[in-house]
Amino acid sequence: MTQRPDWFDDELFPFESRSLEIDGSVVHYVDEGEGVPLLMLHGNPTWSFLYRKLITGLSDTFRCIALDYPGFGLSTAPSGYTHTAAEHSAVVEGFVDQLGLDDIVLVAQDWGGPIGLSVATRQPDRFRAFVIGNTWAWPFGDDPRINRFSSAMGGDRSGELLSQRLNVFVNVFLKRGMRRRKPTEAEMAMWRGPFPTVESRLPVRVFPREIVSAMPFLEDIESGLGSIADRPALLFHADKDMAFGWRELKRWESVFPDHRTHILEGAGHYWQDDAGNEAVLAIRDWWSSIDG
Repeated sequence: MTQRPDWFDDELFPFESRSLEIDGSVVHYVDEGEGVPLLMLHGNPTWSFLYRKLITGLSDTFRCIALDYPGFGLSTAPSGYTHTAAEHSAVVEGFVDQLGLDDIVLVAQDWGGPIGLSVATRQPDRFRAFVIGNTWAWPFGDDPRINRFSSAMGGDRSGELLSQRLNVFVNVFLKRGMRRRKPTEAEMAMWRGPFPTVESRLPVRVFPREIVSAMPFLEDIESGLGSIADRPALLFHADKDMAFGWRELKRWESVFPDHRTHILEGAGHYWQDDAGNEAVLAIRDWWSSIDG
């Protein structure tokens, strides 16, 4: 069992902590329930804590697995690890291999989309279905809004100030990414916990930089989406998201012809927390229709 730090609230996250070593990284994860594996991947600046409502609500039906990327949550990275999306994807692939996971239902949001779908397009036979919400899996191109965000939050000077010193992703974006509810102070302590120092926030700063610098990685995923396009998909869209809009949803609907779309009305970017109970019901209903 992974040792938990002082800031960790067992009542808010009452699941057993486990760990695996993958290429020098010590990867923290939770593994609750039995059945078809529901592999849940987080984005920035979150960790497996984001999925607590889905784990509670679905572990009677699925084997709910949620991990932390190295540098996030309770996972640690080895010397020389640079926290790129490609590195995180390689860790997730090693995680899937070590646990021998097959028949996987991937749940992905934010950077969990590119990271998880990169694995899925390399090993399509291991994935049965997809639950996708407010994410992407292709280059954004020359979108000036996206490029400005990447430069500001991931740049050498501005990124160090905003993402690392001021911890804007946790203190501002995470709060604004929940529109139906406000996180409690106890919950905010869990979000801030993994990033107590300027140095510990480097992984948070790398992700926005990757939006532009990971172009080849994103192009590879885009070119491989056809290998999984025949799988059933549940597409969530939180319509008050500040990052992903209707354009991305329409693209996902074209990627997965066998899809069901569920609009999480009034929910923000971090819909797993903001609208977790509704998402649980939607997943149950969708799964009963395809697994019956």
